[in-house]
Amino acid sequence: MTTMTVSGHTFDLDQQRVESALRGQLPDPIQEHFVVISGRRWPPKQVLALVTGLDRADFTTHQARRALTRLGFTAARASRTAKRQQAEPPPAVPEASDVAHTLAEALRPFIGKGVAVRDNEVLGAANAPKEIVSWLARHQQDAQSLFRVPESEQAITGAAPA
Repeated sequence: MTTMTVSGHTFDLDQQRVESALRGQLPDPIQEHFVVISGRRWPPKQVLALVTGLDRADFTTHQARRALTRLGFTAARASRTAKRQQAEPPPAVPEASDVAHTLAEALRPFIGKGVAVRDNEVLGAANAPKEIVSWLARHQQDAQSLFRVPESEQAITGAAPA
């Protein structure tokens, strides 16, 4: 448990409290900064606001990143990655099996849920497709695919349960 002060308020936080505060929530689109929590990218201010109940205007992105990295979460800047990719030659095209493995790992936390996917990145997930479509519209995001992640190998292959 880590005690920290944000915007004049003291909070006792740990990774489990952060992860439970995010359950059932969808991350907002990443603008520039993000933190990785349970394999998903989240805007730091959204996370800290959900965990503390503070308004996002009460603290800066830098303060949110610092608080979350103190708890052991990884933080990064999305724009640096994009700039680096533009400056470097394009990477080799990944094998289809590598792409499938990466997407399968990204989908693992969403077993049994509906997901919106673009470029092998999960944009959002929810129990009902209507919630995902609403989130996409609210954040002006376009998905390449919208589907339900199967709950079992049997559901994937269409095999009857034994």
